[in-house]
Amino acid sequence: MKLHSLSVPAALLGAAAILAGCNRGEQAAPATSGAAAPAKPTVAFVMKTLNNPFFIEMQKGAEEAAAKLGVNLIVQAAEREIDVERQMQIIENLIERKVAALCITPSGSREIVPVVVKANKAGIPVLIVDTRADERALAAAGGRIATFIGSDNYDGGRIAGEFIAARLGGRGAVALLEGIPGHETGDSRLRGFREAVAKFPGLKIVASQPANWERDQGYNVFQNILQAHPETTALFACSDLMALGAVEAIAAAGRTGKLTVVGFDALPEARENIRKGVMAATVAQFSARMGGVAVEYAVKHLRGKKIPEFTPVPIELIK
Repeated sequence: MKLHSLSVPAALLGAAAILAGCNRGEQAAPATSGAAAPAKPTVAFVMKTLNNPFFIEMQKGAEEAAAKLGVNLIVQAAEREIDVERQMQIIENLIERKVAALCITPSGSREIVPVVVKANKAGIPVLIVDTRADERALAAAGGRIATFIGSDNYDGGRIAGEFIAARLGGRGAVALLEGIPGHETGDSRLRGFREAVAKFPGLKIVASQPANWERDQGYNVFQNILQAHPETTALFACSDLMALGAVEAIAAAGRTGKLTVVGFDALPEARENIRKGVMAATVAQFSARMGGVAVEYAVKHLRGKKIPEFTPVPIELIK
């Protein structure tokens, strides 16, 4: 039997092509008419964390859109939502990999600016999701984003404030659990809430402390607030994870059902607590929709189609 062999240079070239495709994480499409089909673009989605059901839902929405549109999707995040430095490292690595587009939920509104500028210089479009980048810092650095997709956090805080005011009849002692101080998402929610309750002289904010978006900190911080201010009758937490931690602190103090607790994000566990009467309400902002729209707009932008500068995602009070 006669064996046919490739020349060594040809074999090496073939192997190199296969390895290059593997390193990009892209699947080779079937060739037609003897020519290789173009590779799928790779869209990277960098979230604050994947240890929060809110961002897990956002990932699902992004994955569904990517499958429908036929693009490769990379989803990465830091372990903790407050780890801004790690998020920046992840983004810089993706820029080095030359992904086609970057969707980012910034852990820091100002901290995100330098990597946005780096992506701009590399010719990689940046789409910001959920938490706005600091517009002044971005303009000062000459950075550009393709679009922002997210909810009106100020309006969500206002809705929560009006609900608590109505629930308490315009009188009572209110505590606040903040996110990370200086970050746009939590600051906007707080501002909307404060302005809403300021219209009711009988409502007094007795404490406002950060719990950094985390459940365990929500527990510890609110436990201390209850000890310092036992007269507290209501709580607004800027996220459901912090609210759920506070609910555990309320239970430990034997006061379940005696405080009006309002969260933000409409996580499944928060919805269940509302059904049980443990929480009073939460503000829903549909993270799966944010993820899906982000990938959809990234693809449109890569194909040269115009996308809006801002896409609002609806919010809704769940009670």
